[in-house]
Amino acid sequence: MANYPKASLILENGMVFDGYAFGARRPANGETVFSTAMVGYPETLTDPSFQGQILCVTYPLIGNYGVPAAHTDADGILATFESEAIHVRALIISDLSFDYSHWSAAMSLDEWLREQDIPGLWGVDTRALTQVLRESGSMLGQIVLEGDAPAASISDPNKTNLIAEVSCREVIRYRAGAGKKVVVVDCGIKHNIIRCLLATGVEVIRVPWDYDFNADPATRDWDGLFISNGPGNPDLCTATVEHIRQSMAFEKPIFGICMGNQLLAKAAGAKTYKLKYGHRGHNQPVRMLGTEHCFITSQNHGFAVDDNTLPSDWEPWFVNLNDGTNEGIRHRSLPFFSVQFHPEASSGPLDTQYLFNKFASML
Repeated sequence: MANYPKASLILENGMVFDGYAFGARRPANGETVFSTAMVGYPETLTDPSFQGQILCVTYPLIGNYGVPAAHTDADGILATFESEAIHVRALIISDLSFDYSHWSAAMSLDEWLREQDIPGLWGVDTRALTQVLRESGSMLGQIVLEGDAPAASISDPNKTNLIAEVSCREVIRYRAGAGKKVVVVDCGIKHNIIRCLLATGVEVIRVPWDYDFNADPATRDWDGLFISNGPGNPDLCTATVEHIRQSMAFEKPIFGICMGNQLLAKAAGAKTYKLKYGHRGHNQPVRMLGTEHCFITSQNHGFAVDDNTLPSDWEPWFVNLNDGTNEGIRHRSLPFFSVQFHPEASSGPLDTQYLFNKFASML
């Protein structure tokens, strides 16, 4: 193992999980979380919702199909990744595949992490680590190379406005003049969400998280408002909440996904709270309330909406069948709705992708 020096994950409760370093050989720290996804590590690692987190993947073999080359589609969006960079602070896996095989692969997982300066740790008992995180909850941790001293303290990423770190910096238009105008508030949007919106025939106007799109003459004549996914604590996104609240007065269609569900709920007057260990994976079952319609969904979030705080003119729309937490809300009479899961998947099941067409039909 000369090419893979020893390293360890040290959790804030003092537990140590030993393994071998790959990717960037450097220390890292963040909130340690786990995902049960079996496939899709290129999409998962480039999901901006993982900003600030050390990700433990429960599926044992990672890297066997390599990493595809980056290329853009006709709209200038990266076709193979969910953003322009890896967003996890570090990756923890059980068994690293030294060889890879796939027609689209351009490099190994190890090479990709080195290129992106992201540390990895393999050879870890990820089953034991996941059990700890399930029992004790997500917790701060740090990766330390053998012979190095651990940091004396770690800052909590949930106390930082991570959305401001991953949002776009300027207004970006896709397919100008193509159809109805949808303002997309970028809280850390995944590329496949943009692709799914464009597939409905609309023009997408992507704006930064704190952009006052109602005050700008170039963006205020929107037909629909979309609020994207994103990382961290929704309580730190007050500017976005205020802009959503102002937008509700126009009674135009509003659609939110993941962080968008939480921000729409806050704009309505509800509260959010931190989950013990969150929902991260492709196998989260949800049910549409008032029906027997159930869906398997892709999810990645650590906070949830408190159903009990929703105003009387709002109602829960979906519920998580594992723990009973909120998976979506909707207004009882106006065209406002949001979901906590990811209908665009990428990676994951496409059971709920119809929601994009539902939104487009309201415009």
